[in-house]
Amino acid sequence: MRRSAIATFLAALTAPPAAAHFQEIVPSADVLPEGGEVRLDLLFTHPMERGPVMEMTKPKRVGMVHRGRTTDLTGALVENRIDGRTAWTLATKLVEPGAAVFFVEPRPYWEPAEKKWIVHYAKVVVDAFASGEGWAKPVGLPIEIEPLARPTGLWTGNLFRGVVRRDGEPVPFAEIEVEWLNDGSVTAPNEAFVTQAIRADQNGTFAYAMPRAGWWGFAALVDGPEAPGPDGRPAPTELGGLVWVKATDMGGPAAASR
Repeated sequence: MRRSAIATFLAALTAPPAAAHFQEIVPSADVLPEGGEVRLDLLFTHPMERGPVMEMTKPKRVGMVHRGRTTDLTGALVENRIDGRTAWTLATKLVEPGAAVFFVEPRPYWEPAEKKWIVHYAKVVVDAFASGEGWAKPVGLPIEIEPLARPTGLWTGNLFRGVVRRDGEPVPFAEIEVEWLNDGSVTAPNEAFVTQAIRADQNGTFAYAMPRAGWWGFAALVDGPEAPGPDGRPAPTELGGLVWVKATDMGGPAAASR
């Protein structure tokens, strides 16, 4: 074996596993008991490891489905710089009861380490006036997680369940990656604890009990069509359907206000 080939082989054996990429779309609250303004932060990063932040070009589309109406919010995006990279924020008001499903369709991101394109369609539900209604219907994204448990008002330890759908059809044995949006209070013992892994059943259904308060990202990953890479050669595409869900400790803010 030639020396260069040996070096490449040894590097592949010793290289750390690629960190999971997650498209974040995280609101200021999952429930607005009295309606009002909600702010959403959009960035492309590794949430459990708190970075690095990847450059995120302006999304193709950001929108909201509320009470059966779809509103385009792309024009409300404001550029935000985090660690020298581009991220985005937006703010809007919810003046009617019901679940507002916010979603983002980002532009493809080229991952040089894995030599592939990544497109993660992400969504999050904000319940206006704590209605508990309107959260179940899918948005209609190319790949999407349909919640089977209401994704708002969840206690820490609750079981979140969902169905992975591609073009509306369940994806049998889909792979789902799960990460917690780390606030700096947890250090993973080793790489195995950074990204949790789930495999859906034959009906595309999965379940996960959230062990800690905070935001949890669920990313269902499938192969997309090949597309030309920066060098013009065909490159694979990773499609992701993400949903963000918040868990809240019992005896937390509510108990503190007594």
